[in-house]
Amino acid sequence: MDKCSFCGREKRDVNLLIAGIDGHICDRCAEQAHSIILEEMKKDSSFSLDGMKLMKPLEIKQFLDQYVIGQDQAKKILSVAVYNHYKRLAQRIDEDETEIEKSNIILVGETGTGKTLLARTIARMLHVPFTIVDATVLTEAGYVGEDIESLLTRLLQAADYNVESAERGIVFIDEIDKIARKGDNPSITRDVSGEGVQQGLLKLLEGSVVNVPPQGGRKHPEQKMIPVNTKNILFICGGAFDGIERKIAQRLNTKVIGYGAAKEADRIDRENLLQYISPQDLRSFGMIPEIIGRLPVLAHLDPLNRDTLRKILTEPKNSIIRQYIKLFELDDTELVFEEEALEYIVDKAVEFKLGARGLRSICESIMIDAMFHSPSEKTEKLVIDEEYAKGKLDRSSLSRLKAS
Repeated sequence: MDKCSFCGREKRDVNLLIAGIDGHICDRCAEQAHSIILEEMKKDSSFSLDGMKLMKPLEIKQFLDQYVIGQDQAKKILSVAVYNHYKRLAQRIDEDETEIEKSNIILVGETGTGKTLLARTIARMLHVPFTIVDATVLTEAGYVGEDIESLLTRLLQAADYNVESAERGIVFIDEIDKIARKGDNPSITRDVSGEGVQQGLLKLLEGSVVNVPPQGGRKHPEQKMIPVNTKNILFICGGAFDGIERKIAQRLNTKVIGYGAAKEADRIDRENLLQYISPQDLRSFGMIPEIIGRLPVLAHLDPLNRDTLRKILTEPKNSIIRQYIKLFELDDTELVFEEEALEYIVDKAVEFKLGARGLRSICESIMIDAMFHSPSEKTEKLVIDEEYAKGKLDRSSLSRLKAS
């Protein structure tokens, strides 16, 4: 007579008896074993998601530090957000347990301060599907451009069209400031790439089932759609919000009233007004209140000073100078940058006010002739000094840039 190898009950005494190679297990013992496994997993504080080890916020920030110089506050906020996203995905909801809501993020910073670089660096270390999309191509449904749902097409592609995997991914929406409302006054034409897109994004950010075109672009009636639930997708938005400093300054000035006005004004850092940004400034800029409410975590990126730009040039793992050295090394050429040349490049980047992107543009202008001739001439060693850098930059079109 077949019986359970664990409790000894015979087949007639149980609802189900599962046969193994050398024994059997009944339905009651299987349920009890499942309960024991769940309890043990709850006890394990360093849990994993689908067998993948979860990095703590400190470890995530240390990884970001290898590639991104400065911006400690933004890195802390991103590290905590990604960590909490993992915990939220691993959470098992019981009847009396609190459900964790997702905290979408909005990053505000000048061009070239590292918003997209932070997103790309996080993508290196994540175990969930990650994609970077651009808000500037989006329009309302029915107009030339891409539908809002096409944002999720890229995420599906990153997940190899595994819907379950995509539904726990992370989407970085770049240039979010470009869909700000164009003005408070009503217009005879529709704001199809501004407020209309913001309203369309609401359902994605909040969490709903969205029909996604598998190839992106425009939807049409005959196209087969893929339903995707955005409830567990973390959205990180980034934008330069050029000119928002004026909104912040106006708000700060209206608050500075009374006897303590002069003292309060002295405490305000006029060189970095972005650190005082608040949701109401985003609203003044043209973001609708509903979308601000769905992006509860607001972080700013500090402007890059000269010291930071100097570190960016050489210190990160994939720094600009290291990339050039590697490129020449592949042609068996030793490339050496003298300290004076590096200082000159940083000085020009500060003068042009282009942020970290300015460093790359300046280096390209200086190195283009060398990269053109060196492979053919089989140069063994190339030294870039200040005189060489200055001569090449003065002859380039970049030299005509003037600080604004």
